[in-house]
Amino acid sequence: MSDTPTPPRIAFVLGASRGLGAAMAEALAGAGWHVVAVARTAGALEELDDRISAAGGSATLAPMDITDDDAMRHLCRSTHERWGRVDLWVHAAIHAAPMSPAGHIARKDWERSITTNIRATGMLIPMIEPLLRVSAAGTAMFFDDPFAGRKFFGAYGASKAAQIALARSWQAEGARIGPRVLIETPAPMPTATRARFFPGEDRAALTPCAGEAARLLQLLPDSDSSPAP
Repeated sequence: MSDTPTPPRIAFVLGASRGLGAAMAEALAGAGWHVVAVARTAGALEELDDRISAAGGSATLAPMDITDDDAMRHLCRSTHERWGRVDLWVHAAIHAAPMSPAGHIARKDWERSITTNIRATGMLIPMIEPLLRVSAAGTAMFFDDPFAGRKFFGAYGASKAAQIALARSWQAEGARIGPRVLIETPAPMPTATRARFFPGEDRAALTPCAGEAARLLQLLPDSDSSPAP
């Protein structure tokens, strides 16, 4: 029997500083994954790292903006050089523009919604896909949010729907050859984003982020981290 330790599974978690992204990072680290936590807010990432370390897990912090193509390319290249692969990509990064009638969406909110929710996703797929293909069970996980077409959700709903349409195309293209693409609709959670959309809502009735992360973790393929042949 070999004494060589089994390498950890590597998870990219984008949008890891708060909400479901942070909860997924903690859940994965608690299950033995090494988490590469990506978000713009360095302080929140450091707090996440403290929680992960206190629970016995491990993480690499990547304080960067997912819309910065050069930074994300450097991260992917560094990941390849260090581990040679990514086993899981959790895409929890999102820009939630303020609610507004369609005729009054501020230009800066519209442009940021497109840049973060659509353009960045389209740029990241070809960057991360080669790393997922090396894994025996490379998987990407996206989160749908069925607000498209509802009044006052124009910028958020339209850009989120476009992101998921892109993810569904990628999912169909890889159905036989991989990587596996999961598109899930999380239960309503007491996140800061939801509080902005529904300020008077009873947050006690919502699903805790940690509980939803635990459920989503059960959907991942049960596989070791050995590279694909």
